[in-house]
Amino acid sequence: MDALTRTLRTFHEKHEKLKTTVHTAWRYPLPKWGQYAMGCFYASIPLVGGWYIMQWAISKSVEEIGERGEKLRHKELQGYGNKTIIDGKEQTVGAGGRFGGVHLAMSDQKTQENNMAMLKAMFEREKKRRRKEQKNREADMEEEEEEKQ
Repeated sequence: MDALTRTLRTFHEKHEKLKTTVHTAWRYPLPKWGQYAMGCFYASIPLVGGWYIMQWAISKSVEEIGERGEKLRHKELQGYGNKTIIDGKEQTVGAGGRFGGVHLAMSDQKTQENNMAMLKAMFEREKKRRRKEQKNREADMEEEEEEKQ
């Protein structure tokens, strides 16, 4: 623990020294392209760091469970569709199941037909709305042309 504290303290001291150097000795205004370049550099630091962390997490998961789950004890799915096994009992999940929720893809024919009808109605409403917007835009353009003449 003492080594960690010492390492953090020396890192902090070195960082403060670097900050002082950057903010005093190198202090002169950058041109716009320099400001843009430094902004890109500073913005890329967390992005690159996050990418490396994600790669590390992926490699750890591959070590633990394998590329496709080969190292898992239970390789088979315990449930299928809207059925699952919880505490040894088969239960229905999704709409009407435990905690409610949405209808899953494994729904009955009536639910699929109902979903299809609602989706079709939504697309029709969207088509009407877009047609109306297009007519309004055309009318506005005609008014502008009349005002110009």
